[in-house]
Amino acid sequence: MRVRSSLTEDQRVAAVALFEDGMGAVSAAAKVGGGTNAVVVLYDRWRVRGRHALVEKPDRQHFSFEFKLAVVQRVLAGENKIELAREYGLSSARIIEPWVRGYRRDGDEALRPKRAGRRPAPGVDPGEASELDRLREENERLRTQVAYLGKLRALREQGRR
Repeated sequence: MRVRSSLTEDQRVAAVALFEDGMGAVSAAAKVGGGTNAVVVLYDRWRVRGRHALVEKPDRQHFSFEFKLAVVQRVLAGENKIELAREYGLSSARIIEPWVRGYRRDGDEALRPKRAGRRPAPGVDPGEASELDRLREENERLRTQVAYLGKLRALREQGRR
């Protein structure tokens, strides 16, 4: 059984048998008593891989920029996502959808690997952040100094009276 699947191994085997008999995902979900979303995902994988949808694949495959770009360009040229997933050995055609959506929105940059780690604060780069911290500390020091000198002046004037 897949770690993230809500279906048992028996439900998965039964669902694939129903798919092979021509039943759709929603009907198969009702028949095997599994969650509709889980069966729809299994159905999508079955359309790409056939009975091999029951075989475990390694999690979190990483794809190069060039690979994603080639697949996206073929999708935009009108090729079928399921056929492309089959040709490239992808576990599901759903993997391609965010690539295409991102490419349409942001172009090539959407397909490039993302920098790992926490995102920097919006509008501040790391060099500016350290400068900003230094200026804040200096500002606080100057405020303290002004307050001290103001009290000192008040005490001197009080002593003159």
